Amino acid sequence: MAQLSYREAVGAAIAQEMRRDESVVFLGEDVAAAGGVFKATSGLLEEFGPRRVLDTPISEQAILGTVMGAAMTGLRPIAEIMYSDFFAVCWDLVANQMAKTRYMTNGQVSLPLVIRTGNGGGLRFGAQHSQSIENWAMAVPGLKVVMPSTPEDLIGLFAASVRDNDPVLFLESKSLYASKDEIPEGEIVHRLGEAKIKRVGSDATIVTIGAMVPRALEAAELLSSGQGIDCEVIDIRSLVPLDAKAILESVAKTSRLFTVEENPRLCGWGAEVASIVADEIFYDLDGPIVRITTPHIPLPAAAELEDETIPSVAKIVDVIKGRMG
Repeated sequence: MAQLSYREAVGAAIAQEMRRDESVVFLGEDVAAAGGVFKATSGLLEEFGPRRVLDTPISEQAILGTVMGAAMTGLRPIAEIMYSDFFAVCWDLVANQMAKTRYMTNGQVSLPLVIRTGNGGGLRFGAQHSQSIENWAMAVPGLKVVMPSTPEDLIGLFAASVRDNDPVLFLESKSLYASKDEIPEGEIVHRLGEAKIKRVGSDATIVTIGAMVPRALEAAELLSSGQGIDCEVIDIRSLVPLDAKAILESVAKTSRLFTVEENPRLCGWGAEVASIVADEIFYDLDGPIVRITTPHIPLPAAAELEDETIPSVAKIVDVIKGRMG
C-alpha cells in the first residue's frame, strides 16, 4: 500500500495508462514542462517524452480539435482543459461534434478520448474559475461523465475512461487535490456506472458525488452520534452511466432520500435522481425527496461567502435533522 494525494493520483493514473498502451497521448496547456497548473502532471514529460506529452497553445478549441482528430485516427488521447469553466469556449466541439460522431457516422467512427479538468469551488477562485459543470455535461447525449472522490477511485475510474470507446468528461474536484488515501499496489481499474456505498445506514439515503462525498460522510457520522439518525451514503462516482439500481435499492430500504450537490440547484443532477426515484419507488418513500445544493448564483470569491454557498457539513446536518424531525 502507498499513500497518494488526489493530486498525485492524477499523474499516477495517466502514467498507468501510458505505460500500458503506446497509443495513449496527453496534451494541454502547461501540462508537460510545468507539470500542470495544479502540479498534477509532474514527471510525465520526463518519463514519456515530448511526442506523447505535449504542451499546447492557450486555445481550448485547438486542444479539443486535436484530440478529436487523434482519436479518429487510432490514438487514445487525453486532453486537459485547465478549469471546467473553460468548456464554455469549446462546447461546440464537445456537445455537437464529439458527442455525436458515433451516431452521425452510423457507428463507423468512435472517439476513445478523455477530457480531464479541474471542477468546482472551495479554492476562492471566483465565479469564472469555480463552477461545477457536471449538470452541463450530463445533459448532452453521447458523453460519459465521471467524477471521483478519492485517489484510488481517481486512478481506477480514469483507467476505465481511457479504455472506453466513447468520449469521457473526467471531472476532478479541485478542493480534493490535497486529500490523501492509501492506494493498493499494482494496476487499478474500476468500472464506469458502479456506485459505491461509502457508509451503510437504515434511516435515510444520502446520494452525492465528488467533493461532497467526504462532507456527506462527516455529516452522517455527526447525525448518527448526535441525533440517532443512521444515514447511508452513496458515492455515485459517474453521472453517465448512472447506477440507478444502487440508489433505488438503498432508498427502498431507508425510505428517505437526500442529495448533496455542488452544482447550482436549477437543473442539477439531483433533480434527475429525484425523478428516477419518484417514478420507480414513490410508494416506498416516507417523506419528500430533499436536495441540498449550491444556490443558483455565481460562486463568490470571498472566503466566507463561498463557504456559505457550497453545501457544508453543518448545512447537511441541519437540513437532514430538520426534515427527519
